[in-house]
Amino acid sequence: MDLFEYAKSKTQEKESPLAMRMRPATLDEVVGQRHILGKDKLLYRAIAADKLSSLIFYGPPGTGKTTIAKVIANTTSAIFTQMNATIAGKKDMEAVVQQAQDALGMYGKKTILFIDEIHRFNKSQQDYLLPFVEDGTVILIGATTENPYFEVNGALLSRSSIFELKPLTKEDIKTLLQRAVTDEKKGMGSYRAVLEEDALDFLADMAGGDARAALNGIELGIMTTPRACDGHIHLTLEVVSECIQKRTLRYDKGGDNHYDVISAFIKSMRGSDADAAVYYLAKMLSAGEDIKFIARRIMICASEDVGNADPMALTVAVSASLAVERVGMPEAQIILSQAASYVACAPKSNAAVLAIDKAMQSVRKVQTTVPPHLQDAHYGGHEKLGRGIGYQYAHDFPHHYVAQQYLPSEILGETFYEPGDLGYEKTIKEHLQKIKGESP
Repeated sequence: MDLFEYAKSKTQEKESPLAMRMRPATLDEVVGQRHILGKDKLLYRAIAADKLSSLIFYGPPGTGKTTIAKVIANTTSAIFTQMNATIAGKKDMEAVVQQAQDALGMYGKKTILFIDEIHRFNKSQQDYLLPFVEDGTVILIGATTENPYFEVNGALLSRSSIFELKPLTKEDIKTLLQRAVTDEKKGMGSYRAVLEEDALDFLADMAGGDARAALNGIELGIMTTPRACDGHIHLTLEVVSECIQKRTLRYDKGGDNHYDVISAFIKSMRGSDADAAVYYLAKMLSAGEDIKFIARRIMICASEDVGNADPMALTVAVSASLAVERVGMPEAQIILSQAASYVACAPKSNAAVLAIDKAMQSVRKVQTTVPPHLQDAHYGGHEKLGRGIGYQYAHDFPHHYVAQQYLPSEILGETFYEPGDLGYEKTIKEHLQKIKGESP
């Protein structure tokens, strides 16, 4: 590096955002993630000993995926190369692999390839890396906000250790903020800012576990707040609340968290917890989820988890689905809330699910024939074929029921639908017992 390049790098470092400048250089400076970076944990020992194998870091934004990669870069004796999957192509990877092969062959030095947003690579790009990861040409470190089991090549996953990073705790965020305000070398200590306790609590809480969001907020506050008469910049609750006005929602409509939230929404309705169901509904709506998608999930739940215990649940859900399309937001949120809370509070039965599952298994396993007396008889000559002969019309008998064979002979005696004892299914069960018990 010549003098010009050195000066340029120092200028870039000085002008970098606070969140980038505050990245730790050593393992001991890392805040949070003790479940994988505690001194007794495998990842900590592997980094400290410079004995890394391929890794995938998975977690929401601002939890330290790139930070840990940078710590590894500062710690390892291997060559460290970084690329972002949103802009890198196959030619970039080919160049890195060639350099890695040269370094390994000529100098015996390993190469660590850190790929940020690795889920952005398509299948062919991920496949290209596989043989070089497998033979040790490169040690892969991938970072992703998406569930790697959904987004990363299974062959790459099988050759990598996966570490999930959790949102930082409120105390972790407070530690980072206090460090950023007082650190004169990497932080903003030279600005002589005073971060009031209630403002610190507010920022740490509103960051939602995202260190980057918290540090961006504190930097904006310091850079835009005039000095007071005492020469200090006072970061009050009023000041910081303007710098981070809305909690960042961890919800990506195309990603893993999308599936987690919709799963929690459905399970809350199934579990008869209307409060939780409406909360997850609000979270989806706040993140801009498609109201038609939400309505479809409510309809499915109404049938799958309520069924005939309350047949009105499906009616309410279907009506809500039609209504939200006609009304739109923001009023559609009221309609969805009504439907979700109705389904959550309704008596539950999965008898319809069990019935169709069991029947589908029977259809796959046993070849059957429709009993002759149930076969179509609406044509001349059916008698000669023995079709429809002996069929008894149910409405001609008491309770509009008559005992006769309906199931095919091959599965005669099988039971598929067994109504439960809750809600309207109890009435159905009693009705069936009554008519079948009184029938000759």
